[in-house]
Amino acid sequence: MRLGINLGYWGLGMDADNIAVAQEADRLGYSVCWAAEAYGSDAATVLSFVAAKTERIDVGSAIFQIPARTPAMTAMTAATLDTLSGGRFRLGLGVSGPQVSEGWYGVKFDKPLARTREYVEIIRKAMSRERLVHEGEHWTLPLPGGPGKPIKLTVHPVREHIPLYIAAIGPRNLELTGEIADGWLGIFFSPEHAALSLDPLTAGRAKAGRTLEGFDLCPTVNLAVGEDIKAGVDALRSYAALYIGGMGSKEKNFYNQLARRMGYEQAADEVQEKYLARDHAGAAAAVPHDLIDATSLIGDTARIADRMQAYAEAGVTTLTLAPAGFTLDERILALRTGVEALERAGLA
Repeated sequence: MRLGINLGYWGLGMDADNIAVAQEADRLGYSVCWAAEAYGSDAATVLSFVAAKTERIDVGSAIFQIPARTPAMTAMTAATLDTLSGGRFRLGLGVSGPQVSEGWYGVKFDKPLARTREYVEIIRKAMSRERLVHEGEHWTLPLPGGPGKPIKLTVHPVREHIPLYIAAIGPRNLELTGEIADGWLGIFFSPEHAALSLDPLTAGRAKAGRTLEGFDLCPTVNLAVGEDIKAGVDALRSYAALYIGGMGSKEKNFYNQLARRMGYEQAADEVQEKYLARDHAGAAAAVPHDLIDATSLIGDTARIADRMQAYAEAGVTTLTLAPAGFTLDERILALRTGVEALERAGLA
């Protein structure tokens, strides 16, 4: 099992530290460094900077938001980043959510599965450097009745195939991910509830005549290092409450729905009710201890190694760490602990 590092969102006051974290991960042999975007910093610019400051580690978008860019623009960005990084780019995609898609980008959040399928088809056509022709429900290239003509990408990417990942939570989106992607970007993944994700991913792979062999299962897990388990769980409460309670609307929150499928229906209701009422402290307190512990790496090196073993046995191939803590020293300690735990578990 390989290790990754997730820098999260840029522009939160830790930008210089983020570069130091990426460089330390590069030195320690981490496989990939991911960066995210929502409605602040864009991931492409961040990844260009990280790639310029590192030597070996892959850089990946977790995620490029599908409503933010046309598929052809995403293909251009992917080809450029792969060229600038010397073949180290991984393309992660996701539909975002209705509030961001419609409120920030002005793109209707409708038929996300069909939109994702077409988006990936167009990207792959463009990246193959064939002349771009597509007739679909969401995009038609070239536009009919006008001056447009089929053209092809002028950039020659370093690699013929850039790995493509999709961030998915719901069963239907997971199945689509297994069918059309090279890897999956997961969140709030618990080895004890692995079937919730792996069964639909496996079904999607079967649709494409494949298995999970060679498919990168890449969940991001929070990492809190320390002897006090309760303190580690408490350090992650606000993060969990934000996603379970405040990401999306009351009617459409994919993370809240995942918590329900994991058996935390009552807690999911309470967290969301309190969060949407702006009782953020109450929402954080309402997140079950066991939910956070099951979806995170918390404890000393030995306990983290045991949990890493569980993730590996569940099928995870790249375990991306999101270290808790705001100081550079805390994040560097977490990076080094991750490597020590991986070695202790015999997974390096």
